[in-house]
This record gives sequence, C-alpha cells and structure tokens, in this order.
Amino acid sequence: MPVRQILQLGDPALRRPALPHDFSASAGAELPALISDLRDTLAHWRQRTGYGRGIAAPQLGVSKRVIFLELPGCAPWPLVNPQITGHSAEKIVVWDACLSFLAIFMQVERYKEITIRYQDPDGARHEVHAGEERDLSELLQHEIDHLDGILCIDRVKDLSTICSKEEFEKRYRANSPYAVKA
Repeated sequence: MPVRQILQLGDPALRRPALPHDFSASAGAELPALISDLRDTLAHWRQRTGYGRGIAAPQLGVSKRVIFLELPGCAPWPLVNPQITGHSAEKIVVWDACLSFLAIFMQVERYKEITIRYQDPDGARHEVHAGEERDLSELLQHEIDHLDGILCIDRVKDLSTICSKEEFEKRYRANSPYAVKA
C-alpha cells in the first residue's frame, strides 16, 4: 500500500475527534487498506527519521478510531476503536514527540498505568493493561489522544522542557524510549 502524507501541526483535521470504525458488512476492505497504509507510512518515517513507534488514522487525514503500533521485538499491533477504561492514580512525566511535528520534543504528564479496550481487525474485543514496560502506557495514551483531537503539545507539563529535536538528541535521547532503535 502507499506511504501516505502525515498531517502536520496546524492542520485542523488533527484536532477533530475521530469516528468509531463500523464493522458492518458495508465497511468492506476499508479497514485492511487503512491498516496497511498506517503500517507502511510508519515504517517509512521510522526508516527515514529513526522515530516512530505508533501512528493514528487522523494523522493520515482519516477520521477513524484506528491506531497502529510497532514496537521493537513485537508483532505489529493494529487497534480499532481503542478506549481507555481505567488508569492508575499515579502519573509519570515522560519525553514525548510526534510525527506530526517531529522538530520539537517536550515532557508531558501521563498515567503510569492504563487499561484499554479495543477491537482487532476482525472485530474481536480485547482488554489490555499497560504500564511502563516498553513504555506502552504512554504510547497508547499518545495515540488514543490523537483519536480525540488532542496532541502531546496540549499536555506539556512544563513549557521550559520544549526543545528542538537536535537538543533532545544531544541531551536526553539516551535515557528515553527513543534510544531503542525500532
């Protein structure tokens, strides 16, 4: 499938809440094609930039509640209609960035642990608990935020942590989830 353009910060489509995917028969091949585009686009940008563990359909201009994750050493993971159903009281502050504005990095506050419900591409329902292992909790929160029209820049904990990609790489990358090559 084709590598798609990723919408950039300022595009109003990034701020619109996405619609749930409908698994009715009329949906046809739409979902497999979207997942393929998400996979190929993420792989392209990860190869080109060294960044990218997940991507959301709204970043491609598609208003569907679909995200795609690809973590080192794990099988590709498409999630359809994901929603956070629970979270820990404890929060953590983590470095965050986004393929929709990869020139800047920032620290954001996220829940340390979350529980999500989602459907797989066949419509089967699943529930998963995510914590700090593989930085899965923060990644899922980042991608699900995209589905709600929220960007990580909206969750900055301290404005003084906003920095350029170059400064992040020089000062902070080694101790972040981005240090692991995808």
